[in-house]
Amino acid sequence: MPCKEEEAAAGELAGLTERLLRFRDEREWREAQTPKNLAMSVAIEAGELLERFQWRPGDADMEGEALAETAAEMADVFIYLLLLADRLGVDLARAAWDKIEINEGRWPPN
Repeated sequence: MPCKEEEAAAGELAGLTERLLRFRDEREWREAQTPKNLAMSVAIEAGELLERFQWRPGDADMEGEALAETAAEMADVFIYLLLLADRLGVDLARAAWDKIEINEGRWPPN
């Protein structure tokens, strides 16, 4: 049975997904957003996120405009993941909770 945290996360993702689908459908982009194209878009946007860290010292703090631009790239990755999950019928919140549980079993605390 899902806990309150899981239910809240699922509700938030459902609201975001609904808004994204409305945005997509109002522009008639559904046909172009195939699973392959969406997966490629995730990779492309992840590359743009990685670019934000290229040549930065590993421990350098990020703030101001750099942080805002990084947040925008993170949002792009997240948006494409939500669209891909919708297209494939994957409950992304449930998949994340399940993956955390698997990882907790795989790597118990020290």
